[in-house]
Amino acid sequence: MRILGIDPGIGITGYSIIEAQDDHYKLISCGSIQTNKNLAHQKRLAEIYHDIRHICATFNPQSAAIEQLFFFKNQKTIIPVAQARGVILAALEESGIEIGEYTPIVVKQVLTGHGRATKDEVKFMVEKYIELNPATKLDDTIDSIAIGICHARNMEIKNREIT
Repeated sequence: MRILGIDPGIGITGYSIIEAQDDHYKLISCGSIQTNKNLAHQKRLAEIYHDIRHICATFNPQSAAIEQLFFFKNQKTIIPVAQARGVILAALEESGIEIGEYTPIVVKQVLTGHGRATKDEVKFMVEKYIELNPATKLDDTIDSIAIGICHARNMEIKNREIT
């Protein structure tokens, strides 16, 4: 199954495409959508929307996983991130892609075994599942891979329960 993992943000949206089959994961592509803070807010949202649509058309994922808003320390960023999530969800829906949503705690729990894992612990586990390009350093991109792996593992469990 091809999965699009997304770590939403207004300034930086991390994304990754992973191929998941029987507990084996291959990174197809990853990167970030970075919007210019000097642009009008609606232009930044439109850029995210169009880039997600382009990623979907290019890589044809069967499923997508996006981080849910759970808790924000910085109240100034919660609304812009929520708006970015909204345009991402709209782009995924228009692309006809099944969507899974996971809180950061669930992603950390699935990958590391505990929901309070550090960024370094999450990155370490991502590297256990997928060989990362040394240029892949952006936390948002690594988080998108973690979200994609979380979704893949969740789907594998659901498929085992059905059969």
